[in-house]
Amino acid sequence: MDYGAFTDASLKMMYEAVRGALRADDEFEAAGEEPKFRVRATPEWKRHAGSLEAEMLKRGLQLDIIDWTGGQGELPLS
Repeated sequence: MDYGAFTDASLKMMYEAVRGALRADDEFEAAGEEPKFRVRATPEWKRHAGSLEAEMLKRGLQLDIIDWTGGQGELPLS
């Protein structure tokens, strides 16, 4: 995909869509259901997000990087 062809707003919208699908999958799993989008299980999602991040950073756009760990990399508070 030619990410350079998209407007800034389009890049941000697509990136937030990835974040939303990931959040929805996490909520489905927390409720004991199968994830609908399979974002963590499908490498293309992460590649797509990475390409969006690269293009946005190249343009100097601010973004909140997606946390792919789902909190698994965090130490528990004691």
